[in-house]
Amino acid sequence: MALQRLEGRNPVVECLTRGRRRVHRIWMDRGARSDPRIARIEALAAEAGVRLERVDRRRLDQLADGRVHNGVVAEVAPITLWTTEALLDPVRLAGADPLLVLADGLQYEHNLGAVLRSALGFGVTGLVIPTRRGAGLTSVVARVSMGAIEEVSIAREGLFAALKAIKRAGVPIIGADAGGAPLGTVDLSGPLALIVGEEGRGMSSKLRERCDQIVSIPLAGSLESLNVSVATALLLYEKRRQDGWFTPKR
Repeated sequence: MALQRLEGRNPVVECLTRGRRRVHRIWMDRGARSDPRIARIEALAAEAGVRLERVDRRRLDQLADGRVHNGVVAEVAPITLWTTEALLDPVRLAGADPLLVLADGLQYEHNLGAVLRSALGFGVTGLVIPTRRGAGLTSVVARVSMGAIEEVSIAREGLFAALKAIKRAGVPIIGADAGGAPLGTVDLSGPLALIVGEEGRGMSSKLRERCDQIVSIPLAGSLESLNVSVATALLLYEKRRQDGWFTPKR
């Protein structure tokens, strides 16, 4: 598979630190002043035996294709992609409850990155994104996710195929959309697959038909909806609250 580019100090540090995929090469601005992040990249690259090359800023601009790079660009192996079945199998074997998020064609990279960040924070088993629609796993998504793209298992397949595997596993499917039962009145505890819809138009009617229940977030001020990444974070928080994550242990 083709190698990918990561731009920015934080994404490169996260990739090197988490060690889930190989970093093949790093380019760094030869005029950059040393700081903790630069020193960290240099140390991690040396430890991993990654080639680090000092280059002019103009060369970095070319490598990043005009995107923000903060003086660092890396060439890395692509993200490992799973099937939904493969996401579910180890969880079932361990006797744990799976928690999947299915993102119905998110168009904006910043939203997908933020959803990944929430997925990591709330212990999601995996994120499922469509094969052809929506934003891809770009360097912008990696930067916004703050390292989550390196940790969260991701399946990229048709959502209807994913839902068949989820149904076979007996996992309840909850869709987030307008007109659903208010959040807090729906049982989200235990195994769960959560579908969040595309910005603007929301979840498709065909996906809605395959949900066991629809949940919505009550809002004030005549506001129709929240940003999809914000809504996903709220839904995951409520799910984990119902699971007892935040109950003090005695």
